[in-house]
Amino acid sequence: MNLNVSPNKLIPFMVRQAHHERNQPFTVRPELVEGLNKHWLQPDWPAPANIHAATTLRTGGVSQSNYASLNPATHVGDNPDSVSQNRQIIKTLLNLPSEPVWLNQTHSNCAIKAIATDTPPQADAGYTDQPGVVCAIMTADCLPLLVCSSDGTEIAAIHAGWRGLLDGVIDSTITAMQNKDLMVWLGPAIGPERFEVGDEVRAAYMAKSAEYASAFKQNSKDKWLADIYQLGRINLASLGISKVYGGNFCTVTDQERFYSYRRDKITGRMATLIWRD
Repeated sequence: MNLNVSPNKLIPFMVRQAHHERNQPFTVRPELVEGLNKHWLQPDWPAPANIHAATTLRTGGVSQSNYASLNPATHVGDNPDSVSQNRQIIKTLLNLPSEPVWLNQTHSNCAIKAIATDTPPQADAGYTDQPGVVCAIMTADCLPLLVCSSDGTEIAAIHAGWRGLLDGVIDSTITAMQNKDLMVWLGPAIGPERFEVGDEVRAAYMAKSAEYASAFKQNSKDKWLADIYQLGRINLASLGISKVYGGNFCTVTDQERFYSYRRDKITGRMATLIWRD
């Protein structure tokens, strides 16, 4: 297989292949990953051992210019061949059990059961109780959330911009899941010092619940700094979910690792994925 990437970026694949040829299970030693300049984040949460998850960074792919380099998004103007190669690189780097169930995201509150289809379904969250199914969403400032049940039987991936969050995309996903003993990881999103919104955004949240007041800090006469992580936490608390982790990133300020639409306008996306054994 020719991925047209440098030998350095192919080392994870060759390590996996060597293990496969010796009929040994594939594992990546931490010191090996660090030495290769890791191209993904692993959630820091106490998920069961059969749960696997990651957010890809913008490094390690083949895309050029504003999309450099590991962009998996087909809808942002990047070269389709580069996107296809990047998706294969992601599948190889993470040792995915199947092709991710990509979504056609529209900032809606729609959550669907993740099932492989020829055309990406229109939704902003995917969930499953089936092993080997990879739920995936893409972001570049919006809030990615990963969900799993404490017994490791159910998982979900949610794309929550301020509109989708306000309209209930988290609620839709949690309601669709059978197991209510859940934990959540908040992935890379725009930080609370960079997410400026107008009066109308704060008013819409305040009309929904006064609890959201703590997620806004006045920045000027009619502008507010919104904490999308806090908005998510408040929403999750209203659903009875207290096991919430992550939420310490800023996609706008961390240009080396993250794509940011607000910073660059023309840019790629990070993929946030979850699957279970």
